[in-house]
Amino acid sequence: MRVPSFVADTRTILEMIKFEHTLFALPFAFLGMMLAAEGWPSWLTVFWIVVAMVGARSAAMGFNRLADRRIDAENPRTASRALPAGLVSPGWVAGFIAVNCALLLVAAWQLNPLTLAFAPVALVVLLGYSYTKRFTWASHLVLGLALGGAPVGAWIAVRGAFAWTPFLLCAAVLLWVAGFDVLYALQDVDFDRRRGLHSIPARFGVVGSLWISGALHAGVLVALGALPTVYAAEGGPALGWGYAVGWIGCLLLLGYQHWIVRPGDLSRLGAAFFQANGLLSVWLFAATAVDLLAGL
Repeated sequence: MRVPSFVADTRTILEMIKFEHTLFALPFAFLGMMLAAEGWPSWLTVFWIVVAMVGARSAAMGFNRLADRRIDAENPRTASRALPAGLVSPGWVAGFIAVNCALLLVAAWQLNPLTLAFAPVALVVLLGYSYTKRFTWASHLVLGLALGGAPVGAWIAVRGAFAWTPFLLCAAVLLWVAGFDVLYALQDVDFDRRRGLHSIPARFGVVGSLWISGALHAGVLVALGALPTVYAAEGGPALGWGYAVGWIGCLLLLGYQHWIVRPGDLSRLGAAFFQANGLLSVWLFAATAVDLLAGL
């Protein structure tokens, strides 16, 4: 049986944007959500937060692929992606982006007025990131900010108000994402330099990038270490051994990344990027959830 073209194109787009990697940001959104609720909020709130996250991440990745399609076509590592390979049309991807932007806005509207007001700002960062590597090597930090908005948005979705705790968590996510994106960008250092694109590896070289990534990840541990104090000062429950175990897990996983990625051996970048980082976000969320729900 022939698969309808719209089904095939949608499947191609989902593969193109690595839909399964929503796992990276969703646990941090859940973490912001649970800290705001001091436990588990209503399932309706959880549902709309998930819808908002899926819409935001899918729109951002789709726009990134659309904006970079000509650059991707020139890069041997990315030339086989769906758009440069002609597997899906730019128009179809643009429609996919529009649908997911609408999905984010509808979900924000269903949550509360402040979430709806925050959503367009989030979209500007999410979509604007795609152009930053054309003019600044700090593009990794903008990507981190894009994902760092997840716990802030989830906190606002629950409380309808700002606080310092979600912004500290945002800082941790920003540094975490920027740190591993610097490592990931090591694959394209030569291409970026030839093409005139900006990145920390293109600007500071492999060794310098490894040191910068390490410093960014050290900042993650500092921010996460300070979070229980800030949270308690804002009236939240004390975070105990459960959260401490989560922090130790982050320390070990970040250390693992920097142990296996070395100046003379970048062959294990895939393991550092996908395995360690996917596990880190899930681990910290699970440990904190146990802490909040069981009072450990």
